[in-house]
Amino acid sequence: MCVHNGRYLLKHPQNKLSIVEKGLTIEGSVSFKGQLIINGAVKGSLVGDHIVITEEGVVEAETQASFVTVGGIFRGRLTISGKLVILTTGNCSGNIVCREMELEPGGVLNGEISCGPATEST
Repeated sequence: MCVHNGRYLLKHPQNKLSIVEKGLTIEGSVSFKGQLIINGAVKGSLVGDHIVITEEGVVEAETQASFVTVGGIFRGRLTISGKLVILTTGNCSGNIVCREMELEPGGVLNGEISCGPATEST
């Protein structure tokens, strides 16, 4: 997934894509394969491959994923086996463990952060 001219584009369009639309709130446990775009809200637990939280999106969850892009709000525990990207509009807070991280100017990151190859979860 990448951002181009304010749009989120799939790097691998053949992958499965799920969308939580604006106005939709999901509470509980969510598990998915492929990519999940969150324009609405997710509260609880979230486990999957590739998560994109858009500017309108809010996630308050214990989350495990391979890759996460935060353009909206994330609060909770975040464990990422790959890369965390916090966009200019993103606000990420909580307990964060990742292998790699990119923080764009203007993006907000607060909490306990562990980043690097040695921080991979078991």
